[in-house]
Amino acid sequence: MAQPLDGPSFGPAAGGPPYSLVVLLHGLGADGNDLIGLAPALARALPHALFVSPDAPEACDMAPYGRQWFSLQDRRPATIEAGVRAAAPILDAFLDALLAQHGLGGERLALVGFSQGTMMSLHVGLRRKIGPAAIVGYSGSLVAGNKLPDEIATRPPVLLVHGDADPILPSSALDFAEAALRAAGVPVDAHLRPGLPHSIDEEGVRLGAELLARTLGRHV
Repeated sequence: MAQPLDGPSFGPAAGGPPYSLVVLLHGLGADGNDLIGLAPALARALPHALFVSPDAPEACDMAPYGRQWFSLQDRRPATIEAGVRAAAPILDAFLDALLAQHGLGGERLALVGFSQGTMMSLHVGLRRKIGPAAIVGYSGSLVAGNKLPDEIATRPPVLLVHGDADPILPSSALDFAEAALRAAGVPVDAHLRPGLPHSIDEEGVRLGAELLARTLGRHV
C-alpha cells in the first residue's frame, strides 16, 4: 500500500530557515534513515540546506522490512518503466509540497539518489518544469532513456557514480545512462569507482558535495 511520503530530515546546519533543499532517495528495501546519514557530510558544503530523506511509498515486497518506490520482482524494462511512472507523481507532489512549505523555488532543489532512488531522481528531476539545480545518482540506472529526448523539461547538471564491482546493477548501466543523458543535452559527469560494490564511497560523497556546492551554494 502506498503512503504519503515522510521521513527523517537534517539541518540546516547553520540554523535558521533553509536556502536550499536536498532530497535523498533511498534504494529498494531501505528507508529514509538509510541515506540521511549522508547529510552531515554534505552539509559541510551546504550549511544552509535542509536535507530530507523520505521513506518510499510502498512496503518492500521482496523483504519483511524496508520500503520500495516500486516493485522489482519483475525486472523487464517495460515493467520497471511502468513502476517508475506510477511512483513519479507521488514524488513530484512531495517535492512541490516541501518547496512550498519552505517558500523555495524549484531551482533551489537538488535530488540525490541511490540505486532505485537514482532511477526516481533521474526520471522525476529531468521532467520537472523548474529545476532541480542538480541530480546526483549513485549505483543506479536511467529508465526509459530512449524516451527522454521527447519528455525532458529541464537539463540540470548530473553526477553519476557507480562501482565496477557492483553485483546488483552492472557498471554498464553507467555507460548507458551517460550516453543517453548526453544525447538528450544533459551535462553529465560520470565516475566509475574501482572495486566499489553496490554502495557509496567517500569519493562519491566528495564529488556529490562538490556539485551541490557549485549549483546551490550561490543561493547562500
